[in-house]
Amino acid sequence: MKFFSIDSPLYRFMQRLTDVLLLNLLWLLFSLPIVTIGCSTAAAFSVAMKFVDESEGHIFSDFISGFKANWKQGLPLGIISVIAGMAIYLDFFIADNSEKGLPFLIIGFLTAYFLIFSLLYVFPLIVRYENSIANSLKNSFRLAMRHIGRTILVLLVVAFEIILIFWSEVTLFIGLLIGPACVIYTISGTAMHIFRETEKEPDAVSNPEKLHEHDGQ
Repeated sequence: MKFFSIDSPLYRFMQRLTDVLLLNLLWLLFSLPIVTIGCSTAAAFSVAMKFVDESEGHIFSDFISGFKANWKQGLPLGIISVIAGMAIYLDFFIADNSEKGLPFLIIGFLTAYFLIFSLLYVFPLIVRYENSIANSLKNSFRLAMRHIGRTILVLLVVAFEIILIFWSEVTLFIGLLIGPACVIYTISGTAMHIFRETEKEPDAVSNPEKLHEHDGQ
């Protein structure tokens, strides 16, 4: 029956769901030491961006290649993200448990704002382009601000996905299976759209703080 053929929407959906499950499993396994979470996130983005580009090959080999190619930048970015996240949590914790917590609350919100905007596109950036970590963080923030409408939209979608994951014990179990990969896939779609627009700009290759595409990407 055509409904069950390899060209049917059902088959394509099941194939993509299987891909997301496998990608999520690889991300979880390679993030287990915690310190490697940045490397595994970069690897997952390298696969998810191929999903978006419809140029994926073999997920396992693509993930391993992405891990090896981006670990030097992924490792410090993961550590930076964890430390910054802990600092924000500490600010809000102090603000909630102190009579003079307003300054910590303001610092927490400002830090969260800069952290989210600086990290939102940074992993897709290091996967697609040759650049320093500092410039990748700057470019992520600039792209987020420049495309603020899309950025807010993708943040709302990601927030909805996270709320849905923690909605109940059932959704938490499902979220454990596919949640992180779905969030990465969501961000990758927006990032790729922004990158393609930016690459059309005449100074995208001449400015050292802009975008220098990886060979073969």
